[in-house]
Amino acid sequence: MVHGTTSGHFSSLFASFDKDSDGKISAAELRLCMKAALGEDVSAEDAESLVNSADSDGDRLLDEEEFLRLVGRPEAETTADDEERCRELKEAFAMYEVKGEGCITPASLMLMLNRLGSHQGIEDCRDMIQRFDLNGDGVVCFDEFKVMMDA
Repeated sequence: MVHGTTSGHFSSLFASFDKDSDGKISAAELRLCMKAALGEDVSAEDAESLVNSADSDGDRLLDEEEFLRLVGRPEAETTADDEERCRELKEAFAMYEVKGEGCITPASLMLMLNRLGSHQGIEDCRDMIQRFDLNGDGVVCFDEFKVMMDA
């Protein structure tokens, strides 16, 4: 894994969660983005728990470094199980992505779902993509796919 690319994706993910652009993510901002991504409410207590689990300076907010710790452990801390899980996720992602593009589009999602016997229209696939498209670019990148699969 190219570490710079991964942290770049997570940086744009951080920016999309940081709704007021103050360089910090509050439990309320985390709840809002998780609702958009997961399509269901996350309790205030759960959001605060998540923030507290990675908040190293005690300000009850996540700066970018703390957010990166929450969503993606540094490679030095990965275990064999983490590496296996990541390999499996990459294989699953590859089934759905547009070859060479590194992202899942509504059309590529529809094609794979049709192959699997689930006939969804393009609008349904757009809706599915939109739910997990955390940076609003209209596609799901691998980091967004990981967030979706861990939801």
